[in-house]
Amino acid sequence: MGSRLFFRSLLFLFIIGRSVVAFSSEHTEEEHSNTEHQEEEFNAAEHALHHAMDAHEIHFTDGLVIPLPVILWTDKGLVTFMSSAFHHDDNGQVVVRKKGMNFVKIHEKIYQLEEGAEAVVFNEEHHPENAEQVLLDFSLTKNVMTIFMVAGLLLLVFLRSARFYKKDKQEAPRGIAGWTEPVILFIKEVAEENIEGDKYKKFLPYLLTVFFFILFGNLLGLIPFLANPNMTGNISITLLLATFTFIIQIASSKRNFWAHIFTPPGPVALYPILIPIEIAGIFIKPAALMIRLFANITAGHIIVVSLISIIFVNQSVAWAGLSVPMTLLISLLEILVAFLQAYIFTMLSALFLGMAVETSHHH
Repeated sequence: MGSRLFFRSLLFLFIIGRSVVAFSSEHTEEEHSNTEHQEEEFNAAEHALHHAMDAHEIHFTDGLVIPLPVILWTDKGLVTFMSSAFHHDDNGQVVVRKKGMNFVKIHEKIYQLEEGAEAVVFNEEHHPENAEQVLLDFSLTKNVMTIFMVAGLLLLVFLRSARFYKKDKQEAPRGIAGWTEPVILFIKEVAEENIEGDKYKKFLPYLLTVFFFILFGNLLGLIPFLANPNMTGNISITLLLATFTFIIQIASSKRNFWAHIFTPPGPVALYPILIPIEIAGIFIKPAALMIRLFANITAGHIIVVSLISIIFVNQSVAWAGLSVPMTLLISLLEILVAFLQAYIFTMLSALFLGMAVETSHHH
């Protein structure tokens, strides 16, 4: 009974901490010259969207910010500096001068000012008129650092699991191996159900890697006091994962796969309609993988921040009676979504790969 109470208390603190940090991490030291002594109106939508974006720094609290390296390739070669040079500004007000060039940061994107320009000029739509975005930006952003963290966790977990199986003792798995073995067997079963015969063995390492990479990335985004990284909610990451599945599918495809596309089941008179649809389906499948994962993870982050923002929009702590319970519910749901989205991406990847390598024509 005592252990259950401890676990529930720990879970409660986890969710509350995540909710508070999700909101407080978005407060930056942004001040405009014309509103320096004026109280800015709170914009819940802007805070929610900013929370879901990537960043050039890891913002834990207002007093604890870890700058990250900015690495740019320009006409004058490589330019590097720390993001702290912008002094947490994200509106183009702080100009960083390097190698005779001026740089500003606007909505987490680095812009290079035109030669001779000392400050950014915005048009009526608030787009910079005298600056262009640096195309080759190799900066180590928050999401990139999260990828390194996930890679490190994967190595730690599976190297320790492998060490257990190196022993000759015939015993039930325990420790980390006791957690990884049933999950691996589950993904193995998913692969067997969607890929015919023994062909699943060729794709199983990829499917396991994708599942655990997405799962660890999803869970890291839920941990409080880690600045809530939104790695799997970044469309660049989901695009890359979907592209891997697409490339493996095309590279492994058999004759029957292409026969189904160019000679689809149906009357020959309908081929001018069916064939373009089948060809489009080749690209729609990875696009669905990309958008599903991106949308579900990003939605969770935005909803949490939006619910907490109700308190500040109405400027009354009484609204916490509504926003906090709703945030608890959504946070619990996000834990389920973290596992569910990793499973769905892996299962659909296995399904698409199975369609590519099948030898019998199924309709």
